[in-house]
Amino acid sequence: MGHTATAQAGSGGLTATEHRLANGLRVVLSEDHLTPVAAVCLWYDVGSRHEVKGRTGLAHLFEHLMFQGSKQVKGNGHFELVQGAGGSLNGTTSFERTNYFETMPAHQLELALWLEADRMGSLLAALDDESMENQRDVVKNERRQRYDNVPYGTAFEKLTAMVFPDGHPYHHTPIGSMADLDAATLEDARQFFRTYYAPNNAVLSVVGDIDPEQTLAWIEKYFGSIPSHDGKPAPRDGTLPEVIGEQLREVVVEDVPARALMAAYRLPADGTRACDAADIALTILGGGESSRLHNRLVRRDRTAVAAGFGLLRLAGAPSMGWLDVKTSAGVDVPDIESAVDEELARFAAEGPTAEEMERAQAQLEREWLDRLGTVAGRADELCRFAVLFGDPQLALTAVERVLEVTADQVREIAARQLRPDNRAVLVYEPTKADDGDQTDSDEEEGTDQ
Repeated sequence: MGHTATAQAGSGGLTATEHRLANGLRVVLSEDHLTPVAAVCLWYDVGSRHEVKGRTGLAHLFEHLMFQGSKQVKGNGHFELVQGAGGSLNGTTSFERTNYFETMPAHQLELALWLEADRMGSLLAALDDESMENQRDVVKNERRQRYDNVPYGTAFEKLTAMVFPDGHPYHHTPIGSMADLDAATLEDARQFFRTYYAPNNAVLSVVGDIDPEQTLAWIEKYFGSIPSHDGKPAPRDGTLPEVIGEQLREVVVEDVPARALMAAYRLPADGTRACDAADIALTILGGGESSRLHNRLVRRDRTAVAAGFGLLRLAGAPSMGWLDVKTSAGVDVPDIESAVDEELARFAAEGPTAEEMERAQAQLEREWLDRLGTVAGRADELCRFAVLFGDPQLALTAVERVLEVTADQVREIAARQLRPDNRAVLVYEPTKADDGDQTDSDEEEGTDQ
């Protein structure tokens, strides 16, 4: 089944058609003949929020296992075949989904579809103790390199655990703990595949220089015979009060290059007008060198070498506002925190100026255009809105909803939730004495593992 592509108002002329196979696989196609490439994106509705206590990190570990071979493709063959055909590929895991994607020369599209279908339908034929141990070691090493052995590396993990209380499905991050990675068994992985890696738990998008009729024929040929299966448990309820009710705080003494103030705020769930308003608020406050916090702390006071404020959108739980400030040499964190609170209180009382609204909305519009301007970005966005909100067409008009947000709505969300009693705070203190030679070595903390 499907429907005709019709450009919606605010979609920039982009179109998408939707189809569903008999086994439940949802398919979204979007033609774009500008360049001779095609992107394939496959989202499975499973992420770390579906994991149970004692088996954290299993969704991410399984993402790695999906590249270890399937019935027809041995070992590292998936990478070798795609890259040998001139394409690129990868996969990521988040709280709310696991995705796999390839960008191919248009004439190699059939290969990418066959590869994705082969591992969806036959991964268990190749999943054994050797591949399990191999990828367990890879994931543990990734944890060491990205979390445990880098400055501020565990900040995201710590703040997430504070914002989402013990027992909450978002309490742990997708990377998982070393103990749980060690505890995962081959049977755990097999059961995980049987539960979540089914066509009726996935959305497949194909974007680019494609012939829709031929593309659908290939999809039916390779995916149509894969059986659906039920039995997937519903994700646990992620709702929480919109305000934590107190300020949670932890001081971390580590070998870091500079003192730092990091904080996470509970904010509205993705897919709401309030979340779009929060996105604009954080963009004005900490989105780049024209933001209020950068102007105050870095340019004017010179108490910080970096100051940023961004939004982690979450659909099944409150989103998180992420504040990250690295201090200048000799500056104490309480001085930074006082200035931050002063700026947030002023913003909550006065709201944004017309110029700030225009600049922030233009910045978010540019980011949206950047994502949808590439075939891979558009394929990913179509999958995201299909999996999380049930309608891929929403991806094509998302920016219109951001541009409709008013200054009063931005001020209101700031007053309601950018408050000291609605945040978890990490204060980093270096183990070495402050010698005045500190430099900013911060890197953006990725949320997709």
